[in-house]
Amino acid sequence: MNVCSLLRVVFLSAVLAVGVRPRASAQAPPVRTFTNPLRDEGPDPWVTQHGGFYYYTNTTGKNITLWKTKAVSEVHEAPATIVWTPPATGPNSTQIWAPELHRLDGKWYLYYTATDKANPGDQSRHVFVLENAGADPTTGTWVDRGQVNTRYPGLDGSVFQQGGQRYFLYSAYVGPQSVLAIAPMQTPWALAAGKEVIIAQPTLAWEKGGGRQILEGPEFLAGQQGQLLVIYSASACWDDNYCLGMLTAPKGSDPLNPASWTKATAPVFQPSAKNGVWGTGHNCFTKSPDGRQDWIVYHAKAAADGKCEGRSARMQRFSWNADGTPRFGEPVPLTERQPAPSGE
Repeated sequence: MNVCSLLRVVFLSAVLAVGVRPRASAQAPPVRTFTNPLRDEGPDPWVTQHGGFYYYTNTTGKNITLWKTKAVSEVHEAPATIVWTPPATGPNSTQIWAPELHRLDGKWYLYYTATDKANPGDQSRHVFVLENAGADPTTGTWVDRGQVNTRYPGLDGSVFQQGGQRYFLYSAYVGPQSVLAIAPMQTPWALAAGKEVIIAQPTLAWEKGGGRQILEGPEFLAGQQGQLLVIYSASACWDDNYCLGMLTAPKGSDPLNPASWTKATAPVFQPSAKNGVWGTGHNCFTKSPDGRQDWIVYHAKAAADGKCEGRSARMQRFSWNADGTPRFGEPVPLTERQPAPSGE
């Protein structure tokens, strides 16, 4: 064998050796996780998903601030934009609570609760609306559309659509404290006159904590079997056992018929002494970026102190029962690492 042939044999042997060498196994990317809270000060949190972004807001008491992010689990790192500051005087001049951002008819609407600085209190508390025609709610001009024409004073206004009709939900001051009322909407800022009805009152012991009788923070959730669900907060916000209740209306029923609604006899989401979570309430719902997971966003306290303070914004994934109603489980402790929403 000449030198050239010998070199060819050595080269081919090397190539074969490389070819049969076992390849390193592919490493799966690590699962990204997060821990609560989303924001240390985050009472009455609200999240809207639109155009690949999440827009987050919560009660600040003095203005309306929006946070814009692609990952809601990272909202604490998002820039804050103050989009509206109340006037110095007038019916919406103080106690700015529970803002909700909705995309309706190609525009942005902010519903918020406010009171008159010159005459603060429950009887001067109402829900108001701001409108923005811009593509991004953190920019553009917000126009004051005034007070929603509810029958009663109240707070915590929200909006949902069902069967081609838009409805307004809120907590109305009726009787000793507050009840849940619903009305059809003519426009995003006006209700159909004379159509408002009360669909729930505080009748159960866990709805009367903290020396008050309160149903508030009503939020619509579509059931998995076509039913209408309203998840609401029960008892006073300073009550350590502040929790979530649920109303259910069967598929095809009329939301304006009080008889359509059945109240769950026990809370569907409540504090956990084991996990150090208290005052679970005033929630909203959102989806993971890929639309595959359902998440509840809510506020809670880390101490059973009988105060309406120290409420941080939190989130956790929830599943569904066989009957199409949500299974929220227990509120997770602040120390628990959760897998981030899929698609983040």
